Amino acid sequence: MAELDTSDSGAKKKHKGKVKGKKMSTRVDLTPMVDLAFLLITFFMLTTTLNKPQAMELNMPKKDDEDKTDIKESQVMTVLLDSLDQIWYYDGQTVADLKTTTFAGDAGIRKIILKKQKKVKRTLGEKKDLIVIIKLLQGAKYKAMVDILDEMDITDTKTYAIQDPYPLEIEAIENGGNPKLATE
Repeated sequence: MAELDTSDSGAKKKHKGKVKGKKMSTRVDLTPMVDLAFLLITFFMLTTTLNKPQAMELNMPKKDDEDKTDIKESQVMTVLLDSLDQIWYYDGQTVADLKTTTFAGDAGIRKIILKKQKKVKRTLGEKKDLIVIIKLLQGAKYKAMVDILDEMDITDTKTYAIQDPYPLEIEAIENGGNPKLATE
C-alpha cells in the first residue's frame, strides 16, 4: 500500500521569522503490483492453448504387396527437386521433354499440377486421379520436400509417391534438361 511519512523533521524549531512547512516524504509500496503481475502471468500461462504440431499422414506400401495395378502413362507426372530450388518435371514415367519451374508465380508447380489433373480427368474420366512421383536429387533441401508435400495437399492430389531418381534423369538434368544428350 502507499504510505505517506509525515514525520516532524524540525518543524517545531523556530527559525528567525521564517515558518517552514512540514516536509512530507512519499514512499510507494510496489509489493501488491508485483503480486498482481505474477497472478496475471500465471493466469495467462494456464489458460493459453499452445499450437499443436500438425502432421501429414503418409501411408507407406507394404513390402510383400503383390497387388500391382497398371496405370496409363498419361496419368503420371514426375517431379524432381534439385539443390538450386528448381523443380524439374515431365509427363509420364519415361524421361522426355524435361521442363523447369519453381514453387511461386503464375507458372509455378501448383498451376502445372492443377492443369495436369484437369487433363487426366478429361481424358481418362472422373474416376481416374493424377499420380505424382516425387524424386529428390542430391543436395535437395528439406524445405523443398516439405513444400512439395504441401503442394500435394493444396492441390488435393490423393496419390503420390517418393522415389529415388534414375541415373538417366540425373544425367538429363545435368545436360540442362535434355534427355537426348544423356542417352548419347
